[in-house]
Amino acid sequence: MSDDYSYPAQDYPYPAQDAVRAIAIAILLSIVTCGIYILYWQYKQIRILNAWLDRDEYSFVVWLLLSIVTCGIFGVYYEYKMARGINEVQQTNGFQVNKDLALICLLLAVCGLSLVSLAIQQAEINNFYGQNPDI
Repeated sequence: MSDDYSYPAQDYPYPAQDAVRAIAIAILLSIVTCGIYILYWQYKQIRILNAWLDRDEYSFVVWLLLSIVTCGIFGVYYEYKMARGINEVQQTNGFQVNKDLALICLLLAVCGLSLVSLAIQQAEINNFYGQNPDI
């Protein structure tokens, strides 16, 4: 693991084996399951981000219910909000900050490409652990 990361492996706020995902496989599973895997993937990202932020800011149930009620509009907002949370973790822990992440995720979600936004956010989460198993 690189020296750029402030957490030793045993001190991660969320276990690496449960947080790091192969993005290509996650995208494939999302497509094969007609989007059902996206629900699990979003659930895991919310748990990971809450652990890294050390607070319960994000809620899967709120995300799911309000996304349904608002016909997806709340989901677009949540993509932006999650990206801002990832930026906060990056800044707080001395990781490289992707300053355009929130805008990129917002634009992708508005264009109906939330899966791509989720994949980009996963890449940033993988970087928390010094890993990016792309394939």
